[in-house]
Amino acid sequence: QVQLVESGGGLVQAGGSLRLSCAASGRTFSSNAMAWFRQAPGKERDFVAANGGLWEGARTYYADSVKGRFTISRDNTKNTVYLQMNSLKPEDTAVYYCAADRSLGTVVAGTGAYWGQGTQVTVSS
Repeated sequence: QVQLVESGGGLVQAGGSLRLSCAASGRTFSSNAMAWFRQAPGKERDFVAANGGLWEGARTYYADSVKGRFTISRDNTKNTVYLQMNSLKPEDTAVYYCAADRSLGTVVAGTGAYWGQGTQVTVSS
């Protein structure tokens, strides 16, 4: 089993920044593709960003809505994936979830095997 715990959410003014963290334990971290999703109130869960695992290398993928503003990265020594969120907009308000799977395809599609509990991000105007 892989356990995922998100942290770093909070309340921020529009134009500000937050850095989310997802700490993983269990299966070897480097073998997993990791991704961030978000779900706003009354909305479906949407893909935000992903980073390939051992088989996909360091390739990264972003939703068009966050490209140029958000950056996904990982620290394999800490078994942690990050989402640096800059130039935040009120539309970014959502619960952000971390997901993991051995397959980059499944994690990007939202069908990854493992999910965290989420962390709330609220952007005020």
